[in-house]
This record gives sequence, structure tokens and C-alpha cells, in this order.
Amino acid sequence: MADNTSDQEKTEQPTAKRRADAKKDGQVPRSRELNTTLMLMAGSVALISMGDSLGDGLKQLMVSGLRLDRKQIFEPSAMLTTIADSLFAAFTMLLPLIMLLVIVAIISPALLGGYSFSGKALAPKFSKLDPIKGMKKLFSVNGLMELVKALLKVLLIGTVAFFVIWSQLDTLMGLGTLDFRETFSRSVEIVGWTFLLISSSLIVLAAIDAPFQIWQNTKKLKMTKQEVKDENKNAEGDPELKGKIRMMQQEMAMRRMMQEVPKADVIVTNPTHYAVAIKYDEKQMSAPRLLAKGHDEVAARIREIAEEHNVPLFEAPPLARAIYFTTDLDQEIPTTLYQAVAMVLAYIYQIRVATEHGLDLPEVPVDLPVPDDLANGKKRKR
Repeated sequence: MADNTSDQEKTEQPTAKRRADAKKDGQVPRSRELNTTLMLMAGSVALISMGDSLGDGLKQLMVSGLRLDRKQIFEPSAMLTTIADSLFAAFTMLLPLIMLLVIVAIISPALLGGYSFSGKALAPKFSKLDPIKGMKKLFSVNGLMELVKALLKVLLIGTVAFFVIWSQLDTLMGLGTLDFRETFSRSVEIVGWTFLLISSSLIVLAAIDAPFQIWQNTKKLKMTKQEVKDENKNAEGDPELKGKIRMMQQEMAMRRMMQEVPKADVIVTNPTHYAVAIKYDEKQMSAPRLLAKGHDEVAARIREIAEEHNVPLFEAPPLARAIYFTTDLDQEIPTTLYQAVAMVLAYIYQIRVATEHGLDLPEVPVDLPVPDDLANGKKRKR
């Protein structure tokens, strides 16, 4: 290309193909703030709802872990067995919480940009180690956005945590007066509500970050006008190649059509501008069918092939034009032309019989019943 697309301004929105290619390369909008917020909210809800069960489970773990009978004291493997049983019980107790967080971690990325599995995105890029590019990122729009998000995080989390702890101060001071199970359950509940309020406050940050990530990704994928033209050209194909293919298809269709001319019963001509080949087999067809048609040079070729194969020619300009403009290849002629075509076919059959038996030739039919609008080359619905 003579044009340098790198000098052009990227003003065009990315096409669907551009977005699809970028997604294959792993370039999709991602919001860590949205994922973090959803994870925290899911975890806090789980802690609130599972507070009692976690308290009972932890109490049972401590009772079973700190209790040893006389036989276990003198058994070398007893401690390892106790630890293994405690770890398995703790894992079983925390399994619902772990599964919930795993599900949220899998679903949350799909909310913004969908899933994208790309090995190219995992490949190491040594360009990221360039300190100059790193400094540019620090003072870019993205770097400024990250700084704003970090400040908002500190402000939101600090403010919400302060008010939550202040509101629960009496409850926290009173935990020492409760038994172990109730203390643990109440502590888990307080932690859960604290996490829930903090994560809820982060919704504000996620609501800012998600649209920004979409906007930034779209900006990266924007295209120049020349890139859009090149993509459309590649998608539609080379016009010259398409023209050659179309020409070859037309030539093949023409050859197939010319192969049908010798099978015709009669060629109706204009006499020079139009020619149509008609075939009728009462055993296989409900009405006469058009085998071939053409005008000017194609019509002349049809007449030549017909003469080579002794297919009779019949000059009827109105009928030839009517059939040419109203009937497609291998289609039955319109009902409005039945009578006219029947008169022509009957005349051809009579000539054939008269020639075989040495009889007088029939009179040429005249004034064929062809509607004026069809004779003038206008199509009519069947």
C-alpha cells in the first residue's frame, strides 16, 4: 500500500471482526474492581449466613483437637492422625464458602467482555520491562485512573470501616462475656456485615471503573478509515477475482444452456435479436418448458446450434420477446402464452408428419394470441 495508515487518525469505531480478533488475542475489557467487589460481597454474605455453622464447627475442632486420651499420648502417630482429621474437618466446613467464591470468580469476568482463553495473552512480553514505557504508563490516562481508584479505595474502605467499628464498639467490648461458641458466631457475623458494607461501598468504584475499561478498550481498538476499507475489501474479496469467478460461472451456465438446445422441439426467434428454445413432453411435463434463451450474439449462437442439429426455427417476434422476458430457464411458460405456444408446436408437429409421409405442408399460423404487454417485453405475474 502506498498510504501509511500509521499516520492516519483512528477515528472509526472498531468493526465486529476487529473486536473478535482482539478477543482471540485476549484483549477484552476487564475490571478488577468489579471482580473484587463481587468476591467480597459473596464472601460476606456467606459468612453472615454460615456464622452459626462455622461456630459449631470450630468448637468441635478445638474440642477434638485439644482432647487426648491416655492411649493417644503413648501412640507416636496419634498426633499426625489428629492433625489430618482436623484439617479434613476444617476443609469440609469451609468447602461451601470456597465453592461459592470459585463460582463467583468464574462468573464475574464474563459480566464485562465475556470469556477469553488466549495463549497469546499468557506469553511473556519483554517490552513490559522497558522503563521508558513504564514511566509513560504512570503519567497516562490509565495511570491517572489507577491513582484515582487507589485514593477512592482508601477513602471508602477507611470511612466505612471506621463507622462500622464505631457502631459495633459496644458489641465488640461485650464479646468477652459470652461463651466460646456464641463469641465465635457473633464475631463471624460482625466480620461478615463489615465485609458486606465495605464491598457495597466499592460498588461506587466498580460503577466508575467498568465503563472506563470498556471505553479504554474501544479506544485501543479504534481504526483508521483505510483500515476499515482494507478489512471490508478482505472480507468481500478482491473485486477482480470476484469478477473472474462470476465470468467463469456465466460461461459454465452458458455452456450448459447451449447443451440443451438440441433437445428443443422448436426455436422461436425475433428473428435476429431474440431466440428461445421450447420443449414439450406430454409424458413428463404439464406445460412446455424453456430450455434456452438469449439475445443478439447468444440468440445467434442458439440458432446456429439449432441448425446444426436440425431443430426447426419459427419466426414470431412478439412470442419470442414475451417468452424471453417472462420465463426463466427450465421453467414452464406462463399460462397466458399456452395457446400461442400450442399453435407453434402443433405447426411443427404437422410439418414433421407431412415431411415423413410426403404430405402437403400446413399453413404457417399467424396472429398468435400474445398479450400486448408481454409482446412489448413486460413481465406479468403467473
